[in-house]
Parts: sequence; C-alpha cells; structure tokens
Amino acid sequence: MGDLGGVRTEETVNGGTDVWSASDAAASTADHLVVMVHGILGSTADWKFAADQFVRMLPDKVIVHCSERNMHKLTLDGVDIMGERLVAEVLEVIDRRPEIRKISFIAHSVGGLVARYAIGRLYRPPRKPQEDLSDDAFDDNSRGTIGGLEAMNFITVATPHLGSRGHKQVPFLFGVIAIEKVASRVIHWIFGRTGRHLFLTDHDDGKPPLLQRMVDDWGDLYFMSALQAFKRRVAYSNVGYDLKDIVGWRTSSIRRNSELPKWEDSLSQKYPHIVYEEQSKGECANVSPIDVDCDMLEEKLVTGLTRLSWERVDVSFHSIRQRFAAHSVIQVKDSFVHSEGADVIQHMIDHFLTRGSI
Repeated sequence: MGDLGGVRTEETVNGGTDVWSASDAAASTADHLVVMVHGILGSTADWKFAADQFVRMLPDKVIVHCSERNMHKLTLDGVDIMGERLVAEVLEVIDRRPEIRKISFIAHSVGGLVARYAIGRLYRPPRKPQEDLSDDAFDDNSRGTIGGLEAMNFITVATPHLGSRGHKQVPFLFGVIAIEKVASRVIHWIFGRTGRHLFLTDHDDGKPPLLQRMVDDWGDLYFMSALQAFKRRVAYSNVGYDLKDIVGWRTSSIRRNSELPKWEDSLSQKYPHIVYEEQSKGECANVSPIDVDCDMLEEKLVTGLTRLSWERVDVSFHSIRQRFAAHSVIQVKDSFVHSEGADVIQHMIDHFLTRGSI
C-alpha cells in the first residue's frame, strides 16, 4: 500500500489497483466507484495518471479501480470473453467495498466495448418498467442499476463503437477500400478474436456480429438498457492522428461521416486540446439517413446507439510533437511522454457527475 501526495493506492489480490484518498476523513465519505478499463494490449498502469488525478480532485467522493482482469495478450480473446471477466472483477470490488452506492466507467479504446458488454451483464431492471428511451422520462424508480449501484457516468475514450469495418474507419489503412477488405480477412492474425469483433466478421452460431447485438438487448444481456441507466454517456474522440490503433474519428464519436463537425483550434487555456463539444438528444430509430460513406451494418450501429443521448467531446493534438501518438495521449497513458493530454483528463473531472438521487 502506498500514500503519495494525498492518494493511497493498493494492489488487489488479482493484480488490479484501487486508488482512494489518503485522508481518512475524505475516504470515509467516498461512495462512488469509478472503474477504469484499459485498451488492447494494455494494463492497469495505463490509467495511473487519470486515477490519481480523479482522487486528488474528488477525494471525498470517488474510489477508483483500475481493471486488471484483461491485461496484455488477454485483450485478444474477444470483447465478450473480456466482458465476462470484467463483470466478475467489478462484482468482487463491489463485494469488498459495501460503502459503494454509485458506479461510473471510464474506458479507453477497445476497453469501451468491453465495458459496454460488461454493463449489459451487470444490469438489474428497474422497480417499475420504462418504455421511453428519453432521459427526461426517468425517475428514481424507473432507472435500472449496474450491479445494484446507481449508474452515473459512462465515458469512453477513443473507442471504436462502430467497429473498424467501414470505409476510412481505420486510419492506418488510408481509406483504400481494397486494403480494408484484405485487412478484414486477416485482422484475426494480429488481434485474435477481438479483431473479428472489431471488423464485424464474427458470426458465432449464426448470430449477427457481436457489435450489432450490442445495440439492443439480446437474451439475458441488457446492453442498451444498461447504457440507458447511466445519467451521462460521453464519447471523447481524436479528430485525427489516431494512427497507433484502429480507431477513426467517426467510429469513436458515433457519427455518420456527414455529421462530423467542422472544428477550429481551441481558444481555451484550460482545455487547449478540446476543439468541439456537443450534447445530442436520443433520436428515433426511423430517422437515419444513409450516408454515402456508411455501409448498412455501420448504419445499424449508429442508429442503435444514437437512440440514447450522448455528450461528444472532440480532441485534437495536431499541433504537438507527439500527435502521431494521439491514441495514447488522449488517455495520458504515460504521464511523462503523453502529458499533453492532461487537459482532457481535467475536462473529464470537471464535468464528472458525482451527485446521485440520494
């Protein structure tokens, strides 16, 4: 156990990391679990900077858990298998911390898909049925819970919500359709079963691709009901230079190509790399124009996810030396090398919803 600058850290039995305030007075009132989920080939260390910052700035409110159950090569096993592991991990954290009342997720890259899968399993129905998908229709009795906890913030950072199959979705393939088609056939050689999920080439037992199933409730997995339970859903996206991984602007911001906004350099001293923000309302499922750069399967994903409201935060590191590492900078994966992304973490904290219904 360590105590560094007001932050106490402890490695759990299975290798995860819990972070909370070193002040006993502050820690005694913290009842909000923040689960941070890393991306492909990642580890608990990827969220160390953000976890420390959250606890330093919200010492009496949050306890952060950096997930460990899917580290390194285990991230190649598939979104569903990783999701099931994350479910078990979260339930263990909840069990050992009975003071927890609220829960939020912050997930990077593929970790955002894993978290979306996991909440579908962790979801518990509301005390009374809810038909309307609009946030205004909710009251305290009609929201479901996540693992019995009040669902607060669901935040993804450079997550490929629409997969990596669509035209120009994968930055390093340069939008060349022929190369994209070849990549979709061989991606599993590099990223294993997870690659099949990302390119939507999985058809287990004749079922639709997993990402398509995840835009609805499917059997005993309440994917959309779980997302709906959160008071906020937020997508942070790189507008460019996300070349390390397979996450383009469109897929991470859950937009059609024609919906991508025009952006200008930020004038904010506090958030110099936040270049565009918008709050979208949930859309009716039958008002979805087909985009010339959007295939039918991708359209189903966009339509399904945008039935719910999303806060979109677009980020640009085009002017920094580490811009080609934008996929890691947006997360501050390394506090020294990727320090330019600190304003994005600050933005998350400043807009983080901590007060629930109690």
